[in-house]
Amino acid sequence: MLPVKKITTEYRTLEEIRLRKEELEDELQRDNEKCASLWNQIFLKRENNSKSDYIASIVSNSVTAFDIFMLVRKLMKSYGFLFGKKKK
Repeated sequence: MLPVKKITTEYRTLEEIRLRKEELEDELQRDNEKCASLWNQIFLKRENNSKSDYIASIVSNSVTAFDIFMLVRKLMKSYGFLFGKKKK
């Protein structure tokens, strides 16, 4: 999480408040555009994948799924009583 900037500027006129509001709106707009571009990069569809890339992704996903299955099995065996399963 990013640190929060605390601004301790005192505003004495409405014009100063309006200027600060415009600065903040510009900053929010830039941040929004940056977030939108990052979000779109996450979900870019990768084209021209070779067959070996496809097979590697299948193997990787299979290993991950098996690892998750084994983790859940181990947790259920150890902490099954939390889910209403009696310990033997």
